[in-house]
Amino acid sequence: MRNIHFLFLLLSLQCFSQEIALVKYQGGGDWYANPTSLPNLIRFCNATINTKIKLKPATVTPGSPEIFSYPYTHITGHGNIVFTIEEENNLRNYLNSGGFLHIDDNYGMNEYIQKAIKKLFPTNNLVEIPANHPIFQKPNPFPNGLPKIHEHDNKRPQAFGIFIKNRLVLLYTFECDLGDGWEDAEVNNDPLEVRQKALKMGANILYYIFNN
Repeated sequence: MRNIHFLFLLLSLQCFSQEIALVKYQGGGDWYANPTSLPNLIRFCNATINTKIKLKPATVTPGSPEIFSYPYTHITGHGNIVFTIEEENNLRNYLNSGGFLHIDDNYGMNEYIQKAIKKLFPTNNLVEIPANHPIFQKPNPFPNGLPKIHEHDNKRPQAFGIFIKNRLVLLYTFECDLGDGWEDAEVNNDPLEVRQKALKMGANILYYIFNN
């Protein structure tokens, strides 16, 4: 079954029009936050790193077999997040089969998502991703690692990951808020320089997925 799932992911990477997805999760958190962020990231990537991603991202639930169609899935929000046992099993199979999950804390999610990740991978610890990891190297160099987009609690931005056989399968961005930086300019009134930094880091994430 896993080989079939992996074949689906390979086909999605090789087809002319790729597609990415926003994850609609349970628990009461606002999974729908930042509605303009993924469309803006897609436009930026199509224009700068030669991706051919459909402009409207899909919406997928963690337990759906459709999740295997998307090489990149995205979770954001401010509050509680819960996966059922069936959803955990499906997500785990998806990530073990070549999928990628990016969780971007939009502020207030950390205590909940840490528990959810631990249940998802009880024997794998979240580790901080060093600045020399390829995800920070190209096509846009970030020599100091994850950029700071919004202040939140005045802590440094951190990128954490779950690795399976040396492959990064889950990226958790904390105290950064990339998604807010991807939103339309008038939403958060971020300077162009800040928005460009966020979009370039997002492009690095997708570049890593499509080239590793």
